[in-house]
Amino acid sequence: MEKQVVVIGLGRFGRSVCKQLYELGHEVLAIDIKEARVKAASNYSYYAVIANAADENGLKNYGVKNFDYAIVAIGDSIESSILCTLILKEMGLNEVWVKARDPHHKKILEKVGADRIIEPEKEMGIRVANQLDSGKLLDYIELSNDYSIVELVATQKLSNKSLVQLDVRAKFGCTILAIKQKGNLNIAPMPHDVISKGDMLVVMGHIKDLKRFEEKGF
Repeated sequence: MEKQVVVIGLGRFGRSVCKQLYELGHEVLAIDIKEARVKAASNYSYYAVIANAADENGLKNYGVKNFDYAIVAIGDSIESSILCTLILKEMGLNEVWVKARDPHHKKILEKVGADRIIEPEKEMGIRVANQLDSGKLLDYIELSNDYSIVELVATQKLSNKSLVQLDVRAKFGCTILAIKQKGNLNIAPMPHDVISKGDMLVVMGHIKDLKRFEEKGF
């Protein structure tokens, strides 16, 4: 379903989000105060305009309040990021997602009502560290301080065994959400589905349980 999204701030993070949303078929309004960034963004957005993110009238003139979602990706001015977030929330947008530069910035964004706060450097750092720590881990998504979703490659130890035989939930407290086998994604696999060596398992659970499953189950 096509969404209307305004991306404010076209640094590296904002550009990346803007490009991906555009390629996925969404209607994207790209905004930045720098002309060169706006000019570049015209190639991967429906509209790209020069505007001050902290100028409420300017944002209203471009119809920002009619959009469903906003992503505030301003990285060089915490003040502009906070003020822009506040303006967008007062306009009544359904969802306002904001990039935070540091914990102090994040705390203020929480107080002004940001719907989701993104810390790209922190999130990527956690992913890289967990991948390096594991050796079996393909990807890592933090759901909260305690729970995560991971992608693991099935070893020979799991090969030719069904989910009911492995009984991962009872033994480790984890849930296998999906199995990817030779390009086919099996979402919500059944108890008698069989795992083969090299399959990708998408597993959800408490961080400690996931670690235990990885170390003892594999």
